[in-house]
Amino acid sequence: MLRARRPPAARRAATDPAGVPPEAGASPRAGALVRRPTAADATAADALTTGTLMADVPAGGAPAIRVSGLRKSYPGVEAVRGIDLTVAQGETFGFLGPNGAGKTTTIAMLCTLVRPTAGRVEVAGHDTRTAPGLVRRSIGLVFQESTLDGDLTAAENLRFHADLYAIPRAELAARVDSLLDLTGLTASRDRLVRTLSGGMRRRLEIARGILHRPRVLFLDEPTAGLDPQSRALLWDHLEEVREREGTTLFLTTHYLEEAERCHRIAIIDDGRIIAEGSPAELKSVLGADRVDLRTGDDEKAAAALLDRFGLAAVAGPQGLRVHTEDGALLVPRLCAGLDVPVYEVTVTRPSLDDVFLHHTGRSIRDEPVGGAR
Repeated sequence: MLRARRPPAARRAATDPAGVPPEAGASPRAGALVRRPTAADATAADALTTGTLMADVPAGGAPAIRVSGLRKSYPGVEAVRGIDLTVAQGETFGFLGPNGAGKTTTIAMLCTLVRPTAGRVEVAGHDTRTAPGLVRRSIGLVFQESTLDGDLTAAENLRFHADLYAIPRAELAARVDSLLDLTGLTASRDRLVRTLSGGMRRRLEIARGILHRPRVLFLDEPTAGLDPQSRALLWDHLEEVREREGTTLFLTTHYLEEAERCHRIAIIDDGRIIAEGSPAELKSVLGADRVDLRTGDDEKAAAALLDRFGLAAVAGPQGLRVHTEDGALLVPRLCAGLDVPVYEVTVTRPSLDDVFLHHTGRSIRDEPVGGAR
């Protein structure tokens, strides 16, 4: 899990109506909540450095992320062992792996927080070694743990972050209004963040992450701890962010329904990418559907399955299990073709959890959220 230091408690200071500190000698607006950013706050707020409004966008339609031969070694440990990866601009890309597989180290290298031992990383067309500042101005980062300031309002959190990126005053008010609208927070713009629900805070962090119009938004377990309704609503807003802002989404998640929303997924284990493709492509590798059935005579049914359908059944405590190309098509034939009573039939198509289990030897559902990676 990527971690950021929480920003210190806000102090009261002067601000003009746009949320920008006034010139020396100007009269403060009474009771306004704001603070002046420091270098430490820049790291805490987004693990990025300050910069201009938008990163330079290279010509030629370069991929959002291009990784070649990426490695990272620590004394006695090779955390990342030669990763090659390409993520298209505007894509939603899922990065899955067991705890300790190298996910966090890889993302830290993509975000310029960790220097690679070997290999090359380009983000938004900029090399992380030779142009780390341009990379940082091209990305946004949403941590799993909240880094919002609870003593500022939603709008003030955004205006504070805008100072870190030197967003021009003339553009700031419209940009804040637009992002609050995009994330469904317009009605809560003047509420203190500590009074917002968990889902609303996550949406505000996403708005903050794209305030400077990054080409890539990294999200570490973006819906961890949210209820299903809040998760679904957050994903609706993420999709709208991707479509309206043209932002590439690069995320880690333990929720299979979220991984299914990704255009493509990479599974990392032991520091290597072991599978990559769309959810459908990854599941197709497993091929067959699983059909579980419970009959009046499992032994006789197993013999009939082999003789009449060419299917070798495996007996278990819950009945018989077979694998076939199209389980739904097989069910009516089974019911009509077996000479024993069929009490129950269940067809299960390959899932991403099956894919994860197939490649890593463990279930993604068994992986604790926020553990060491």
